Amino acid sequence: MPASYAYLGPEGTFTEVALRTLPEAATRELIPYVSVQSALDAVRAGEAEAAFVPIENSVEGGITTTLDELVAGEPLMIYREVLLSITFALLVRPGTELTDIKTVSAHPAAQPQVRNWLRRHLPDAIWESAASNADAARLVQEGRYDAAFAGEFAAARYGLTALETGIHDAENAQTRFVLVGRPARPAAPTGADKTSVVLWQRDDHPGALRDLLGEFASRGINLMLLQSRPTGAGIGNYCFCIDAEGHISDRRMAEALMGLKRICLQVRFLGSYPRADIKPDEAPATRPGTSDEEFMAAADWVARCQDGRF
Repeated sequence: MPASYAYLGPEGTFTEVALRTLPEAATRELIPYVSVQSALDAVRAGEAEAAFVPIENSVEGGITTTLDELVAGEPLMIYREVLLSITFALLVRPGTELTDIKTVSAHPAAQPQVRNWLRRHLPDAIWESAASNADAARLVQEGRYDAAFAGEFAAARYGLTALETGIHDAENAQTRFVLVGRPARPAAPTGADKTSVVLWQRDDHPGALRDLLGEFASRGINLMLLQSRPTGAGIGNYCFCIDAEGHISDRRMAEALMGLKRICLQVRFLGSYPRADIKPDEAPATRPGTSDEEFMAAADWVARCQDGRF
């Protein structure tokens, strides 16, 4: 496997900035791709060891392009996550004034994060989506658009000027990025981990979603993300992307996944990996009755009952 990481490019994206925070990135060739799909396909094709892509932001939730790519196609697994605080700059060609701007561009995920600023300062500007924020900056450099919302650090790369900086509609906005590779054994648990799965219902019936969530709730597992995505099989047909606290090696998580495997049409395991938002010593305590020791004690009690030793 090539010692390289694919990422959503071109150079100068928030994705590249977040990727370079990983220590192992310093020992890999970092290769920009034009889209999330092409970066993940590079991993599937064996052209890259892993891909680094955005998966969620704190303003709009899940990045649907990434979720849909993980839901469909040859299975992949998440191994790491990174959180990056996001603020935008309005990048323009030198000499451009605010009154000159008629068209603006950025990645679709950026629009909800600057919508109010845009309405106040450039109400008549036409929004044009780009493959990434850095690609929008490149298109401004080429004269395709008047301005781009991107990281201020991208200005020098594309010969642009930051006309405005610190643009954001929501304070403390963050984007979550994930390192995705081919399926293998998950890393050892750290004590502050996250498990991601995709669930397909066996059939549509009253309480179907409650049944799925009950497998987590009854074992004291907190959910961190729940998002439905259409399966493409018709209106009303959805699968569910879920992030849950814990690691597959935890007894409570393993039992929850076994329960889901029994009642779901399909379960896709997307990985168990360290959380980026807390350290292991900050992890919330497990609820009474849900620790590995308590699961083992309960299993031992059942075995003794079966042997008549209760």
